[in-house]
Amino acid sequence: MSDGDLKTVFNSFCAFGAGSKDAQATMDNAKFGKLFRDLKLYDKKFTSTDTDIIFNRPEVKSKTERKINFSQFKKALELCAEKKYGSKDDVGKFIEKICAGKGPATSGATKAVKAGGVDRLTDTSKYTGSHKERFDESGKGKGIEGRVDRDDKAAEGYVGGYKGKDTYDKTH
Repeated sequence: MSDGDLKTVFNSFCAFGAGSKDAQATMDNAKFGKLFRDLKLYDKKFTSTDTDIIFNRPEVKSKTERKINFSQFKKALELCAEKKYGSKDDVGKFIEKICAGKGPATSGATKAVKAGGVDRLTDTSKYTGSHKERFDESGKGKGIEGRVDRDDKAAEGYVGGYKGKDTYDKTH
């Protein structure tokens, strides 16, 4: 539980979501909250609202700053420990939990699909309703037969119940 371990966790959350050229050793409020959320440090006594308030306190950063550096992060951890455990001296418990945790979690993120685009689009098991009729079992499209319902009764007249089939030529 050295300062280096804490710095490693701090840097991993700072770099989360940033491109390789955008990675900096500063943390914004969203990543500060993500650290506590991902490491499951919140409870009924210590909530995300508390971390938002602590992040913006004048002891941590000035009003014009949007991000905090590592020394400001350690000061914020002291204030968080005071809120959660009742004493700034218990910051060691916080640091121990943070260093024992892993880096930023990506749970709930969309997973990349390895199948080709055409394979997914023509998989009839995923289709419902009339769309599943457009492809055969092999995934090959049926063409016009898959898109149009052919009804022999509809060819007999203009509307349902039409009785005068083939009578036009006879009367004219």
